[in-house]
Amino acid sequence: MLRLAARRITARARRRVHAPAHALLPRHKSARTLYDEMRQLTAAGGDFTVHNYAAVLEDLSEAATTVETELFPWAALDFYTRWNLEEAVTDDEVAAFKTPERGGAQGDYRLGMRKKIANAVDCLQTHPNSKRASIPIPFATEGSESVDWRDAGQTKCCRELYLYVEGGRLSCTGVLRVQNASIFPKNMHYFGQLLRRVAGELELPLGVYTHNVASLCHDRSATNC
Repeated sequence: MLRLAARRITARARRRVHAPAHALLPRHKSARTLYDEMRQLTAAGGDFTVHNYAAVLEDLSEAATTVETELFPWAALDFYTRWNLEEAVTDDEVAAFKTPERGGAQGDYRLGMRKKIANAVDCLQTHPNSKRASIPIPFATEGSESVDWRDAGQTKCCRELYLYVEGGRLSCTGVLRVQNASIFPKNMHYFGQLLRRVAGELELPLGVYTHNVASLCHDRSATNC
């Protein structure tokens, strides 16, 4: 017990040496408790917004990254994850599950995703200590100089995923322009599957996921998201 406690203290101290602020963030064992925290923080609803929210998810297993809700039952989560990983889906599935209430164009990350994932894998296979293994979400076919705030297809909720190897484990930081807490189950299920796939190709165990959100709202009742 004493040795285990000592190892935990050392690990915490190491986090503080290398990333003081990160070590102080709320840490969750499951996406369910992270989801609950975001829902509680934004319970006022409507346009109530929490800026610069950040938290850490320590378990990236399928069970820990799956949060079923009324808006996102298992079938909807499975569909959106396959859709955003650029995998095969049927027309019937699109008709049944793809709705504006579940994110619309702002939550559509499908275009070019296979190539983006392959690029990140190649980066970390070539240089395991690289800081370039990123998966950008917006502007799949055009440069950022064409940015138009009126275009929901450009103003994606998730902007980028940064993958890195630390302590022999694959970790990730997600940067989101906005997160409607009600949509989080879809995002986290997708992020989890993506990271498990990359970790498998790299033959690495999983580390942690850090969720950085510029504007956190309760649900789709928030305007101008």
